[in-house]
Amino acid sequence: MQVLVRDNNVEQALRVLKKKMQREGLFREMKARSAFEKPSEKKTREKAEAVRRSRKLERKKLQREGLLPAPKKKVFAGSASR
Repeated sequence: MQVLVRDNNVEQALRVLKKKMQREGLFREMKARSAFEKPSEKKTREKAEAVRRSRKLERKKLQREGLLPAPKKKVFAGSASR
């Protein structure tokens, strides 16, 4: 993973790196590897993740077809001036 530092702004580069790592699921994986996970717990977690993914796909499909309203866009106070 690579992040460019512009104008010696290391703080911003760190924020971007953390965001990328969060999106990739790196923190979740590090936490999972730090302790042993029983096979039964792993099976339960993977099954729950599969259900979550399938529900998300179904929700997106229904939104595309117009049967569900699309989620509202988040408006941030500082983004209007950009």
